Amino acid sequence: MNRLRRALVASAGLVLLATGATAATATTNSPATIDKHPKPTIVLIHGAFADGSSWNKVTEKLQRDGYQVVVPANPLRGPGSDSSYLAGVLAGIPGPKVLVGHSYGGAIITQLASAPDVKALVYVAAFVPQAGETVGELNAKFPGSEINADTTNTITYAGGADLVMRPEAFRTVFAADLPRSEQSVLGASQRPIAAAAFTEPIARSAPAALPKYAIVPSGDKAIAPAGELWMAQRAGARIVKVEGASHLVMISHPGTTTKLIEKAATR
Repeated sequence: MNRLRRALVASAGLVLLATGATAATATTNSPATIDKHPKPTIVLIHGAFADGSSWNKVTEKLQRDGYQVVVPANPLRGPGSDSSYLAGVLAGIPGPKVLVGHSYGGAIITQLASAPDVKALVYVAAFVPQAGETVGELNAKFPGSEINADTTNTITYAGGADLVMRPEAFRTVFAADLPRSEQSVLGASQRPIAAAAFTEPIARSAPAALPKYAIVPSGDKAIAPAGELWMAQRAGARIVKVEGASHLVMISHPGTTTKLIEKAATR
Protein backbone atom coordinates (compact mmCIF):
# COMPACT_ATOMS: atom_id res chain seq x y z
CA MET A 1 0.00 0.00 0.00
CA ASN A 2 1.59 3.29 -1.10
CA ARG A 3 1.72 6.37 1.07
CA LEU A 4 -1.21 8.13 -0.65
CA ARG A 5 -3.50 5.11 -0.29
CA ARG A 6 -2.66 4.73 3.42
CA ALA A 7 -3.53 8.37 3.98
CA LEU A 8 -6.90 7.98 2.23
CA VAL A 9 -7.80 4.87 4.27
CA ALA A 10 -6.89 6.58 7.54
CA SER A 11 -8.93 9.64 6.59
CA ALA A 12 -11.97 7.47 5.80
CA GLY A 13 -11.61 5.68 9.15
CA LEU A 14 -11.61 8.96 11.04
CA VAL A 15 -14.77 10.04 9.24
CA LEU A 16 -16.50 6.78 10.18
CA LEU A 17 -15.42 7.11 13.82
CA ALA A 18 -16.66 10.69 14.00
CA THR A 19 -19.95 9.76 12.36
CA GLY A 20 -20.44 6.84 14.71
CA ALA A 21 -19.69 8.96 17.77
CA THR A 22 -22.16 11.59 16.60
CA ALA A 23 -24.84 8.98 16.01
CA ALA A 24 -24.25 7.42 19.43
CA THR A 25 -24.50 10.81 21.08
CA ALA A 26 -27.67 11.61 19.21
CA THR A 27 -29.19 8.27 20.22
CA THR A 28 -28.24 8.72 23.86
CA ASN A 29 -29.62 12.23 24.05
CA SER A 30 -32.66 11.68 21.87
CA PRO A 31 -35.84 12.91 23.57
CA ALA A 32 -37.44 9.57 22.78
CA THR A 33 -34.91 7.78 24.99
CA ILE A 34 -35.19 10.10 28.00
CA ASP A 35 -37.65 8.93 30.63
CA LYS A 36 -39.55 12.09 31.47
CA HIS A 37 -41.75 10.20 33.94
CA PRO A 38 -39.55 7.91 36.05
CA LYS A 39 -41.27 5.36 38.23
CA PRO A 40 -41.70 6.68 41.76
CA THR A 41 -40.10 4.96 44.71
CA ILE A 42 -42.66 3.00 46.73
CA VAL A 43 -42.29 3.51 50.48
CA LEU A 44 -44.10 0.84 52.51
CA ILE A 45 -44.85 1.71 56.16
CA HIS A 46 -45.91 -1.13 58.44
CA GLY A 47 -48.35 -0.79 61.31
CA ALA A 48 -48.55 -1.76 64.96
CA PHE A 49 -47.78 -5.31 66.08
CA ALA A 50 -45.82 -5.86 62.85
CA ASP A 51 -42.53 -5.19 61.10
CA GLY A 52 -41.30 -4.67 57.56
CA SER A 53 -41.58 -8.37 56.73
CA SER A 54 -45.35 -7.95 56.48
CA TRP A 55 -44.65 -6.27 53.11
CA ASN A 56 -42.40 -9.04 51.73
CA LYS A 57 -44.84 -10.43 49.15
CA VAL A 58 -45.81 -6.97 47.88
CA THR A 59 -42.17 -5.85 47.80
CA GLU A 60 -41.22 -8.83 45.66
CA LYS A 61 -43.98 -8.10 43.16
CA LEU A 62 -43.17 -4.38 42.96
CA GLN A 63 -39.48 -5.04 42.43
CA ARG A 64 -40.28 -7.56 39.73
CA ASP A 65 -42.26 -4.81 38.00
CA GLY A 66 -39.28 -2.48 38.07
CA TYR A 67 -40.04 -0.31 41.10
CA GLN A 68 -37.57 0.87 43.70
CA VAL A 69 -39.00 -0.09 47.10
CA VAL A 70 -38.06 1.13 50.58
CA VAL A 71 -39.49 -0.61 53.65
CA PRO A 72 -38.26 1.35 56.69
CA ALA A 73 -38.72 0.28 60.28
CA ASN A 74 -41.57 2.23 61.85
CA PRO A 75 -40.48 2.97 65.45
CA LEU A 76 -44.06 2.62 66.81
CA ARG A 77 -43.49 5.23 69.51
CA GLY A 78 -46.26 7.65 68.52
CA PRO A 79 -47.41 9.64 65.46
CA GLY A 80 -45.19 12.66 66.13
CA SER A 81 -42.00 10.75 66.87
CA ASP A 82 -42.54 8.16 64.16
CA SER A 83 -43.33 10.67 61.42
CA SER A 84 -40.32 12.78 62.41
CA TYR A 85 -38.01 9.78 62.09
CA LEU A 86 -39.54 8.62 58.81
CA ALA A 87 -39.38 12.15 57.37
CA GLY A 88 -35.62 11.73 57.65
CA VAL A 89 -35.88 8.48 55.70
CA LEU A 90 -37.89 10.19 52.95
CA ALA A 91 -35.36 13.01 52.75
CA GLY A 92 -32.78 10.49 51.58
CA ILE A 93 -34.95 9.16 48.73
CA PRO A 94 -34.64 11.24 45.55
CA GLY A 95 -37.49 11.82 43.12
CA PRO A 96 -41.21 11.12 43.33
CA LYS A 97 -42.56 8.82 46.03
CA VAL A 98 -45.76 6.92 46.74
CA LEU A 99 -46.39 6.36 50.44
CA VAL A 100 -48.23 3.21 51.49
CA GLY A 101 -49.40 2.70 55.07
CA HIS A 102 -50.89 -0.36 56.72
CA SER A 103 -53.09 0.01 59.81
CA TYR A 104 -51.41 2.49 62.19
CA GLY A 105 -49.02 3.23 59.32
CA GLY A 106 -51.91 5.09 57.68
CA ALA A 107 -51.69 7.71 60.42
CA ILE A 108 -47.99 8.10 59.73
CA ILE A 109 -48.25 8.55 55.95
CA THR A 110 -51.00 11.12 56.59
CA GLN A 111 -48.54 13.22 58.59
CA LEU A 112 -45.84 12.69 55.94
CA ALA A 113 -48.09 13.59 53.03
CA SER A 114 -46.73 17.13 52.67
CA ALA A 115 -43.11 15.95 52.34
CA PRO A 116 -41.41 16.90 49.04
CA ASP A 117 -42.21 14.80 45.96
CA VAL A 118 -45.00 12.71 47.49
CA LYS A 119 -47.36 12.01 44.58
CA ALA A 120 -49.96 9.69 46.17
CA LEU A 121 -51.03 7.92 49.36
CA VAL A 122 -52.25 4.32 49.60
CA TYR A 123 -54.04 3.15 52.74
CA VAL A 124 -54.10 -0.63 53.29
CA ALA A 125 -56.59 -1.68 56.01
CA ALA A 126 -55.53 1.58 57.58
CA PHE A 127 -56.46 4.61 59.61
CA VAL A 128 -57.04 7.74 57.52
CA PRO A 129 -57.11 10.41 60.23
CA GLN A 130 -57.49 14.14 60.14
CA ALA A 131 -55.70 16.71 62.28
CA GLY A 132 -56.66 16.52 65.95
CA GLU A 133 -57.96 12.95 65.84
CA THR A 134 -56.38 9.93 67.53
CA VAL A 135 -56.22 6.38 66.24
CA GLY A 136 -57.77 5.22 69.49
CA GLU A 137 -60.92 7.30 69.07
CA LEU A 138 -61.17 6.39 65.39
CA ASN A 139 -60.93 2.71 66.23
CA ALA A 140 -63.76 3.06 68.73
CA LYS A 141 -66.02 5.04 66.38
CA PHE A 142 -67.50 1.90 64.78
CA PRO A 143 -68.07 -1.49 66.45
CA GLY A 144 -65.99 -4.42 65.25
CA SER A 145 -62.42 -3.94 66.44
CA GLU A 146 -61.21 -6.72 68.72
CA ILE A 147 -58.08 -4.92 69.91
CA ASN A 148 -58.77 -4.49 73.62
CA ALA A 149 -57.61 -5.50 77.09
CA ASP A 150 -58.66 -9.11 76.45
CA THR A 151 -56.52 -9.51 73.33
CA THR A 152 -53.39 -7.55 74.33
CA ASN A 153 -50.74 -7.70 77.01
CA THR A 154 -49.07 -4.64 78.54
CA ILE A 155 -45.30 -4.39 78.86
CA THR A 156 -44.34 -1.82 81.48
CA TYR A 157 -40.88 -0.30 81.74
CA ALA A 158 -39.22 2.82 83.13
CA GLY A 159 -40.10 4.91 80.08
CA GLY A 160 -43.77 3.97 79.80
CA ALA A 161 -45.90 1.06 78.60
CA ASP A 162 -46.14 -0.93 75.38
CA LEU A 163 -48.93 -3.11 74.02
CA VAL A 164 -48.47 -6.48 72.35
CA MET A 165 -51.08 -8.85 70.92
CA ARG A 166 -51.59 -12.13 72.74
CA PRO A 167 -50.47 -14.95 70.41
CA GLU A 168 -53.84 -16.68 70.32
CA ALA A 169 -55.61 -13.39 69.63
CA PHE A 170 -53.16 -12.38 66.89
CA ARG A 171 -54.33 -15.30 64.76
CA THR A 172 -57.99 -14.30 64.74
CA VAL A 173 -57.74 -10.52 64.99
CA PHE A 174 -54.99 -9.98 62.43
CA ALA A 175 -54.53 -13.06 60.30
CA ALA A 176 -57.67 -15.20 60.16
CA ASP A 177 -57.30 -15.95 56.43
CA LEU A 178 -53.65 -17.07 56.60
CA PRO A 179 -52.33 -20.60 57.18
CA ARG A 180 -51.89 -21.40 60.85
CA SER A 181 -48.14 -21.81 60.53
CA GLU A 182 -47.87 -18.32 59.05
CA GLN A 183 -50.12 -16.90 61.76
CA SER A 184 -47.80 -18.35 64.40
CA VAL A 185 -44.64 -16.92 62.82
CA LEU A 186 -46.15 -13.46 62.45
CA GLY A 187 -47.50 -13.47 65.99
CA ALA A 188 -44.13 -14.52 67.40
CA SER A 189 -42.21 -11.80 65.55
CA GLN A 190 -44.62 -8.90 66.15
CA ARG A 191 -43.27 -5.59 67.48
CA PRO A 192 -44.96 -3.85 70.41
CA ILE A 193 -46.35 -0.34 70.10
CA ALA A 194 -46.31 2.39 72.74
CA ALA A 195 -49.71 2.54 74.41
CA ALA A 196 -49.53 6.34 74.21
CA ALA A 197 -49.56 6.13 70.40
CA PHE A 198 -53.30 5.45 70.52
CA THR A 199 -54.07 8.68 72.36
CA GLU A 200 -51.67 11.12 70.67
CA PRO A 201 -53.49 13.53 68.33
CA ILE A 202 -52.56 13.63 64.67
CA ALA A 203 -50.82 16.92 63.88
CA ARG A 204 -51.70 17.32 60.20
CA SER A 205 -54.31 16.23 57.69
CA ALA A 206 -53.20 15.08 54.25
CA PRO A 207 -53.60 17.71 51.51
CA ALA A 208 -57.07 17.40 49.99
CA ALA A 209 -55.73 17.51 46.42
CA LEU A 210 -53.24 14.67 46.91
CA PRO A 211 -54.50 11.45 45.25
CA LYS A 212 -55.48 8.78 47.77
CA TYR A 213 -56.31 5.09 47.45
CA ALA A 214 -57.57 2.59 50.00
CA ILE A 215 -58.04 -1.16 50.44
CA VAL A 216 -60.82 -2.21 52.81
CA PRO A 217 -60.86 -5.91 53.78
CA SER A 218 -64.31 -7.07 54.88
CA GLY A 219 -62.93 -9.60 57.38
CA ASP A 220 -60.80 -7.11 59.32
CA LYS A 221 -61.11 -7.53 63.10
CA ALA A 222 -58.35 -5.10 64.07
CA ILE A 223 -60.01 -2.01 62.56
CA ALA A 224 -63.74 -2.18 61.85
CA PRO A 225 -64.29 -2.34 58.06
CA ALA A 226 -67.10 0.19 58.43
CA GLY A 227 -64.62 2.57 60.03
CA GLU A 228 -62.03 2.04 57.32
CA LEU A 229 -64.64 2.67 54.66
CA TRP A 230 -65.92 5.81 56.36
CA MET A 231 -62.42 7.27 56.76
CA ALA A 232 -61.47 6.46 53.16
CA GLN A 233 -64.67 7.97 51.78
CA ARG A 234 -64.23 11.09 53.90
CA ALA A 235 -60.72 11.50 52.45
CA GLY A 236 -61.97 11.09 48.89
CA ALA A 237 -59.91 7.95 48.33
CA ARG A 238 -60.47 5.51 45.50
CA ILE A 239 -61.54 2.36 47.32
CA VAL A 240 -61.03 -1.34 46.63
CA LYS A 241 -62.97 -3.78 48.82
CA VAL A 242 -61.59 -7.27 49.38
CA GLU A 243 -64.26 -9.69 50.54
CA GLY A 244 -63.32 -11.99 53.40
CA ALA A 245 -59.78 -10.67 53.74
CA SER A 246 -58.18 -10.16 57.14
CA HIS A 247 -56.31 -7.18 58.54
CA LEU A 248 -53.15 -8.54 56.92
CA VAL A 249 -54.69 -8.24 53.46
CA MET A 250 -51.32 -7.38 51.88
CA ILE A 251 -50.10 -10.86 52.87
CA SER A 252 -53.22 -12.82 51.95
CA HIS A 253 -53.94 -10.77 48.79
CA PRO A 254 -50.57 -9.37 47.65
CA GLY A 255 -51.63 -9.20 44.00
CA THR A 256 -54.64 -6.99 44.70
CA THR A 257 -52.57 -4.80 47.00
CA THR A 258 -49.74 -4.43 44.49
CA LYS A 259 -52.16 -3.62 41.68
CA LEU A 260 -53.63 -0.70 43.61
CA ILE A 261 -50.18 0.61 44.58
CA GLU A 262 -49.08 0.53 40.96
CA LYS A 263 -52.26 2.30 39.93
CA ALA A 264 -51.38 5.09 42.36
CA ALA A 265 -47.81 5.14 41.03
CA THR A 266 -48.86 5.52 37.39
CA ARG A 267 -51.59 8.09 37.88
